[in-house]
Amino acid sequence: MSTLHDLTSLPLPSGRPLGADQTDSRLSLVLEGQPLIQLTLARGVDLHLALQDPRAEPDARALWAACYWLFARDGACQRLIWTLAQPPEQALRSGLLMADAQPGQYRCERTLFWQLPQPWLGESFSGVYPQQMAITDGKRHPLRAPKPRGQVYRRFDARLGAWVSLRTVEVEGDLERFNRWQNNPRVSAFWQEDGSLQQHRQYLSKLEADPHTLTLIGCFDDEPFAYFEAYWAREDRIAPFCDAGDYDRGIHMLVGEEHHRGSHKVASWLSALVHYLFLDDPRTQRVVAEPRADNQRMIGHMHNQCFHCEKEFDFPHKRAALMILGRERFFDRCSLR
Repeated sequence: MSTLHDLTSLPLPSGRPLGADQTDSRLSLVLEGQPLIQLTLARGVDLHLALQDPRAEPDARALWAACYWLFARDGACQRLIWTLAQPPEQALRSGLLMADAQPGQYRCERTLFWQLPQPWLGESFSGVYPQQMAITDGKRHPLRAPKPRGQVYRRFDARLGAWVSLRTVEVEGDLERFNRWQNNPRVSAFWQEDGSLQQHRQYLSKLEADPHTLTLIGCFDDEPFAYFEAYWAREDRIAPFCDAGDYDRGIHMLVGEEHHRGSHKVASWLSALVHYLFLDDPRTQRVVAEPRADNQRMIGHMHNQCFHCEKEFDFPHKRAALMILGRERFFDRCSLR
């Protein structure tokens, strides 16, 4: 894998390579070898950008690609200032650009850029599901959208030099892998779900039929390495302990492949998982988790990704730490690259 400093190109989630020729004052981007956009750069408190040819009509996709390149290459960059005679309407309507106080200048904010759902969600993104309240087991909550199938999130992690992606669980196709992971003593110590193939088939099938839980496989470079459960907190047993909002999400996490452990890998997949959940529905304001209170390693990893521990509380089967990450905090301190 290449390191961030070695990268001369960044692949888009579609797989198309975005390449660049960059100096301190110039940036030329090419997509699949074809010229995309040519810019002049001026560095100050913020990075200022302008088209090399002011008469050119910029394309929203080209502007997005330039923002992506610059934000991915520099994690400290929080804002880009564009000078444009006439920005594309799509760029303004989507939130990619915002009019600045000075005429002809437009801002791209890092906190807004990473909230744009495309292209990270790909074809799985279908917009905001209409709200209609329902009651399940005495709990009032919004009716949930049908669960997606297949790949739901894909992004190239420029720091890791690898693809990180999420796909939904295929019960029969993932059963043996899930069984092996759950019977790993390290995993079993915290999940307490070791058992037979048949037990695990029933476990996964039950969750597949549950509209409030989405089961996911995490992949690095398309190699499965982890299992995640993303659930709507309002309908979950955690709801009374965290005052769950209508669109709050919760997560359970399991890394099954030993060679994909380590803090640098956690930083990649945990930020990707949270990013996906915030993009999946813009009404989601918090992501919560309830690891065992004595799982200090996982709690430490979550602190590193801006979660905070609200409190400890007792489930019937464990003493848990309530870990919370708010939408505003995640994007304000966004470390995605």
